[in-house]
Amino acid sequence: MDLLPTQRHLFDIPDGIAYFNCAYYSPLLVESARRLHAGVDTKRHPWQITINDFFSDAERIRELAASLFGGDADGYAVTPSASYGLSTAARILETALTKADHILVMEDEFPSVIFPLHRITEQTGTEIITVTTPQNGDWTAAILQQFNAQIKVVALSTCHWTNGALIDLLQIRHACDEVGAILILDATQSLGAMPFSMEEIRPDFLVAAAYKWLLCPYGFSLLYVAEKWRNERPLEETWIARENAMDFGNLANYSDVYMAGARRFEVGEKCVPTILPGAVAALEQIQSWGVKNISGTLQHLNEDIQNHLLGLGFKLRNTAFQSPHMIGAIVPDNYKGDAVKELIGRQIYISQRGRSLRFAPHLHINIQDIDRLKFELTEVFG
Repeated sequence: MDLLPTQRHLFDIPDGIAYFNCAYYSPLLVESARRLHAGVDTKRHPWQITINDFFSDAERIRELAASLFGGDADGYAVTPSASYGLSTAARILETALTKADHILVMEDEFPSVIFPLHRITEQTGTEIITVTTPQNGDWTAAILQQFNAQIKVVALSTCHWTNGALIDLLQIRHACDEVGAILILDATQSLGAMPFSMEEIRPDFLVAAAYKWLLCPYGFSLLYVAEKWRNERPLEETWIARENAMDFGNLANYSDVYMAGARRFEVGEKCVPTILPGAVAALEQIQSWGVKNISGTLQHLNEDIQNHLLGLGFKLRNTAFQSPHMIGAIVPDNYKGDAVKELIGRQIYISQRGRSLRFAPHLHINIQDIDRLKFELTEVFG
């Protein structure tokens, strides 16, 4: 692992802005913006669009995702949102669950995970079991404690979206194997910022909205489907997922055969020239940096921030239970103001989720940003 120098030159962020809010919405790479503008120009000149253009960006994304996160390229599907991928998984699992089965989730999970599961319970009578927030911060132990023979689905974020609380996914995978549970992961808040191995964790379904740590345009997400589920019914029936889709002259010869792998689960009109080229550029840049290097660099930045927060009286999670790329810090009891608003007034951007202030830097951060953040935090909380 190598610590990376600031990559601010690859982003369009003015010197006066200190943006520590990638868990909310990441800044777009300059190269992604360039390719997106080129995509807009292509739509202005549709005579330049070829049949291959309907497919090539999605295939490139599959290759990049497989090289970054593992699994086979055929297992990746292009979707418009994490909720689309989660709804796809939920629809498939409606036929695999019964009233006697249980679904395990974390307390205060993101709504996109929960709402599709509610639909499953309506259709099957399956019960949702919620793991309460552990007082000691050890989510892994709290989740494992709830495992039993009735648990048939475990649906988790790869780290808690509100504060970056770490979950040992390998232990969760082993527990799922022991009881025969299906593993659904929402990796939106970690994919691209923490190493992930599809071969080790073996999720049945994994989704990631890509506009956060994957640095992609809004409206693009990834879905990974394990091989055992790839012959199931998709959420929608789109012509572009059929085996004869590239033969535009014979589309009316309707094919009942889907393209290989997880392509059947993709959204129609997936190859939008104003979205996917920007996603390709972002994934190529992440590949160039290396996810381990990104993760290590962000951890290094966050350690500096954490030390300063501790000195100001913030409560922080044990580092053994904290993701490297995101900090969730509980504000001191004596502070009654609006920290996010106060910091925005000083052109420093963070989020608040519950009682936690959430600090989520990326590689655009430089030493000046860190120094300004620490100074302004002292002004607000000191």
